[in-house]
Amino acid sequence: MATRLHRAAGALAAGILLLLLGCSHGTNATSPAVEQKPSAPAVRYVKVVQQDVPETLDLVGKLQPDPTKVVRIFPPASGRVVSLAVKPGDHVHAGEVIAILSSSDVASAQSDYAKASIEAERATRETERQKVLFEHGAAAEKDYIEARAQADTAEAELARTKQRLNLLDVSPSATTDRVKLTAPASGVVVDVSAAPGEFSKSLESANPLVTIADLNTVWMIGDVYEKDLAKVSLGTPVVVTLQAFPGRQWNGHIDSLAGMLDPTTRTLKTRVVLANPAQELRPEMFGSIRLNAGSHPALIVPTNSIIREGGTATVFVKTAGKPEQRTVTVGPTVDGRIEVLSGLHAGEEVAADGAELLKEGPGD
Repeated sequence: MATRLHRAAGALAAGILLLLLGCSHGTNATSPAVEQKPSAPAVRYVKVVQQDVPETLDLVGKLQPDPTKVVRIFPPASGRVVSLAVKPGDHVHAGEVIAILSSSDVASAQSDYAKASIEAERATRETERQKVLFEHGAAAEKDYIEARAQADTAEAELARTKQRLNLLDVSPSATTDRVKLTAPASGVVVDVSAAPGEFSKSLESANPLVTIADLNTVWMIGDVYEKDLAKVSLGTPVVVTLQAFPGRQWNGHIDSLAGMLDPTTRTLKTRVVLANPAQELRPEMFGSIRLNAGSHPALIVPTNSIIREGGTATVFVKTAGKPEQRTVTVGPTVDGRIEVLSGLHAGEEVAADGAELLKEGPGD
């Protein structure tokens, strides 16, 4: 009986052992696979090439009105400003009334004209009387000649006083002391230096009452440094850009060069004439004048091959072993390419796409 119990216990132990072994094999069969690290993206290398690079010259410029089309209006007579019909930015037409002044000079001119008119009429009648007397032998010839001279003098004085009224734009028959100021030309009011109620002097004043400019064409005035004078000539095509209109440009050419340099800045004034039919280009706007100044041979690489760290520019140069990180000096960028001034030679290969991946991290 004891022997049978020992055999049953042994069989049970063997079965449990086999069951445990089977579970162990099943677990190993379903264990997850080891993860694979993705491969690093490939780095593309390009050759350093030498080619002619266009040179451009950028001149700082400012818009100005054409000075030959700027009209400064001074009051023809001293007086008090009664009304002012315009303000800066207004568009006016030739002949439009822009201001009215009340002037004692007008009253004085009217009085002078009336006196001259009376004197001319009296002298004319006296001349006719002396002529009749002379023809009938009742007066000496010298009396007739003197009367005619006085009549001529009176007529000249009448013409002078009438011309004075015309300059004041006052009718000889007017009875008011007010004078109208009209715009002599069409344009835009760029400055007003008086207000209603102020006393304005005539041509003795240094400041015009109103300034009008025709802005259908404007001038872009730029400064050329002495060292760049050989690159600029009359007729050179240019492209004008303005800070007020980012992304826009105007084509033109060098229309004029000043006759002498500014002794302080050592620059020469240059002028570009721009059409302005929409009146969107306004005086005093800042911008630049860009012109083609020839070309020069240079080493060129794509801009994405340059790695900038602070003020340093580097590239990765392909070698037989590990890529070499080399410091370079770069120039201007044109159309996605950059000029390399030093640090590379033509024919060498530098990393372009993926160049950043070659940088070593702190723990590498």
